[in-house]
Amino acid sequence: AGMEMDRWQAMGISPSFAEPQLSAVGAFVKMGVTPTMSCTPYLFPDYVPQRGDHLAWAESSAVAFANSVLGARTNREGGPSALAAAIVGRTPRYGYHLDGERLADVVIEVRCPLREVADFGALSYVVGKQVGSACLWFENLADYLPPLPDDVTEGGDAGDRLKTLGAGLAAYGAVTLYHVAGYTPEANDLGETLIKPGARRLVVDSLDPAYTIMDADPDLHQIDLVTVGCPHASLNEIRQIADMLAGQHLATQLWVTTARITRDRAREAGWVQTIEAAGGQVVADTCAVVAPVRSIGITSMATNAGKMACYAPAHSKVKMRYGSLEQCMDAALTGEWQAE
Repeated sequence: AGMEMDRWQAMGISPSFAEPQLSAVGAFVKMGVTPTMSCTPYLFPDYVPQRGDHLAWAESSAVAFANSVLGARTNREGGPSALAAAIVGRTPRYGYHLDGERLADVVIEVRCPLREVADFGALSYVVGKQVGSACLWFENLADYLPPLPDDVTEGGDAGDRLKTLGAGLAAYGAVTLYHVAGYTPEANDLGETLIKPGARRLVVDSLDPAYTIMDADPDLHQIDLVTVGCPHASLNEIRQIADMLAGQHLATQLWVTTARITRDRAREAGWVQTIEAAGGQVVADTCAVVAPVRSIGITSMATNAGKMACYAPAHSKVKMRYGSLEQCMDAALTGEWQAE
C-alpha cells in the first residue's frame, strides 16, 4: 500500500490518496485475500515457501528470493495473473516451473570486495544493467556471504544481502533466478550442471560505476528523510538500527519500513521502542517508493537500498543519496549526508 493502513492521517496522507487505497484493500479482503501488505512474504513464519513449491508471485524482489535463495518455483507474474492463480488454484506450467528453464545463461565472477548490504545493491546495478532477464550463476559470491540463519524469517546478514541483491537485479534488470555456487539450494545439489553450454561470462571488478549513478546527487547534503527497508526490513536489520540509535536523538526523519508481523516481533524484543525513543518511526504496510512522499514535504532522501535508489528519484521526484547503513544512520542523527 502507499501508506500505513491505520495511521495514514498521522503520516500526513490526504484522504484523496488514502480512500482509494482503503477501498482496493477492502475489495481484496472480501475475496479472501490475506492483507500482508508486504513485499517480503518469505519473512512471514507461516508463509515461507519450501524448495520445489510452485508459486504464482508478482512482487519481483520476492520472486527472485523465492526462486534463488529458497529453491521454490515461480515466474515473474503480473498482479492480474497472480490473482487469477489464487482464484483457480493453478498457474501455467512453463518457464521457471520447469527444470530445463532454470539453467544459467550468464556466469558472474566478482573481483571487488562486498562489505555490506549497499555493496550488494551496487552489484545488482552493475550486473542487472548488463544481463536483462537472464538466469545467473555467481561463481564466487559465497565468499562474501555468511551462512543463512536456520530461521530465514529473521533475515540475518546473508538473507539481507541476498534480499537486496535480488531486488536490485529485478529492478535494474529483470532477473528472476540466480544461483550462487556452493550456497543456494540448487547450486549445492546440481553444481555446474546448472550452467548452459556456451554461457556468457561477466567479470565485475569495480562497484564505482554503480555508486556514481545510485548516489545520484553528490552535492546534496541536507536530508529530509532517511529510509531503510526496501524490500521490507528484516528483524536483523531492525536490530542493527536499534543498536546504532540507542540513547541518541535524530535530527531528521527516519522511516524503517517493514511488515506488520516483523514490527510486532521487533517490538517484543524492544527494538521498535529504541528506534522510536530516538525519534524514528518503524512504518508498516508501505515504503517510501510507493508512499506519496512529495505531498508530505519530502524532497531529499538517503537509503542503503538499491531498489529504492532505482525507483524513488523517478517515481517521487526526490533527490537521493545512497550508501552504507552507517552513513544512513549518521545522516539521520545529523540531518546531513557525509561522504565516506
